[in-house]
Amino acid sequence: MIRKAVIPAAGLGTRFLPITKAQPKEMLPVVHKPVIQYVVEEIYSSGIKEILVITGKQKRAIEDHFDRYEINKENNYVDELEEILNNLDIFFIRQKEQKGLGDAVKYAEAFVEDDPFALLLGDNITIPNCTRILMSIFEEFRAPVIAIEEIPIEKARYHGIIKGENIRDNLYRIEDMFEKPEEPGSNLAIIGRYILTSEVFDYLNELKEGYGGEIQLTDALKNMVLDGKEVYAYLYQGSRFDIGNKQNWLKANIELGLEDDEVGKEMKEWLEEFMKL
Repeated sequence: MIRKAVIPAAGLGTRFLPITKAQPKEMLPVVHKPVIQYVVEEIYSSGIKEILVITGKQKRAIEDHFDRYEINKENNYVDELEEILNNLDIFFIRQKEQKGLGDAVKYAEAFVEDDPFALLLGDNITIPNCTRILMSIFEEFRAPVIAIEEIPIEKARYHGIIKGENIRDNLYRIEDMFEKPEEPGSNLAIIGRYILTSEVFDYLNELKEGYGGEIQLTDALKNMVLDGKEVYAYLYQGSRFDIGNKQNWLKANIELGLEDDEVGKEMKEWLEEFMKL
């Protein structure tokens, strides 16, 4: 049922300055590939073949990365990417100004048309594939579903937060949502994976500026819930790396590096020696 995916990748990456002064945060390397490639691979392995990437200023490197590699030199990693790209249609559009995630998603309306679609933030890695799990829940309920995780309550005011009824293991029917609330009523934080219906654009187009003077996707989904629409939240059980966060970026390189066939063994040996110091 889900044939299209959208990747918002227009954020400035200010938490990574000065690295992101000229380099998109979505192009930060994790082991041997940029973080956004992990996102595209997650989409591909979910069976989705059409992707829209929403970029912004100084993000041309993202488009270049997914262009054909012209140098005639064998590289298994490049060959794997080329094989994936041969089976995908990837389109790009640029957000004209920084007005929030909700505003970025609005740029996907013509691409999505009336179809349900996957939305994946371009700086998050999920292992195992979170999108595939959300797709199976969507197929069951035919309603939007978003991924969440439990966080320490003292950090909740820095995140989008949901409150809801736990209807079965790891699944909630959302009753309310808040973007970076001053007094969080829950520690269930929204992470960067969604399955949405095209109805969300009606709410985004009517939305006024919210937190930070921006158009917030959380506010649009909240209004859907308050109008009596069913929206679900899945408590993701896997590993999620927010590469907009320095600590998560370093953790991702260590954890995924240890699992890598090329560098994992040597890295494990080095870490064992390092921990003895």
